[in-house]
Amino acid sequence: MSLYPSAASGRATHRLTVLLRSCHPEPAVAVTVFATALAVSVGQGPGRSAAVAAAVLAGQLSVGWCNDAIDAQRDTAAGRRDKPLAGGALPPRVVAAAAGTALLVCVPLSLLSGGLAAAVHLAGVAAGGWAYNLGLKGTVLSPLPYALGFASLPAFVTLGLASRPWPAWWAVTAGALLGVGAHFVNVLPDIEKDLAGGVRGLPQRLGATACRWLAPLMMLAALGVLVAGPSGAVGAPGWVVAATAGAVAVAGTAVRSDAESRWPFRAAMAVAGLAVTQLLLSGADMVGLGSL
Repeated sequence: MSLYPSAASGRATHRLTVLLRSCHPEPAVAVTVFATALAVSVGQGPGRSAAVAAAVLAGQLSVGWCNDAIDAQRDTAAGRRDKPLAGGALPPRVVAAAAGTALLVCVPLSLLSGGLAAAVHLAGVAAGGWAYNLGLKGTVLSPLPYALGFASLPAFVTLGLASRPWPAWWAVTAGALLGVGAHFVNVLPDIEKDLAGGVRGLPQRLGATACRWLAPLMMLAALGVLVAGPSGAVGAPGWVVAATAGAVAVAGTAVRSDAESRWPFRAAMAVAGLAVTQLLLSGADMVGLGSL
């Protein structure tokens, strides 16, 4: 028996690597970690939190694979070497099949949190991911799917509790604002490439300079809602997080940089992380609109 892997095994490993890169692993993992931490913060036990993690990950995988499968031809024509499918390393139909499979798996995993929670999550995946990929990406309504997708996560988490409570208004509002900010953050480094490929969503129409400011401003707006929304006085941790986020946002947008600079992107991501931290700190207060 040979000690060296066969050529077929090497090809299979390469295809698997391309498939994993095509799922947009960074945002998929980030959103999954966020939803899981939120589930823990509102009092879900290990089992239910694990169910939330599995459902959210499946949904995010389906959205990521759907995106790359649909954009494969456009990315190839635009010479997008940063896109795994642009070089023909994997047929788009394979990625499309993976997207459909992940979406199907997402259904029973979501149902582990209950029927209503599953309906909210699946609606968020459909409206917040698939609708964007299938058409809204190139329109002025491109931020809407992100807003709906992120706003659905707090509801999915709280409706998975035994009492089935809806989340507080400020949690849903902050989720929507974070989603819009995430859209601008995601597009910011690639606006010129997107325009060259014919993608004209709202960020591309506004331009890089506007998005450079709007991305952290949306995150700061979400943070403001999270600080002011919960009842009671704002504690010291909340003020520290808010002040830090403001300083990071100003520093990131004030830096004079060229179009390829990642500093505005990094600043917006840091503000988003601080907003998520504030939401987690307020997790216990997020459940408060009664039960079903």
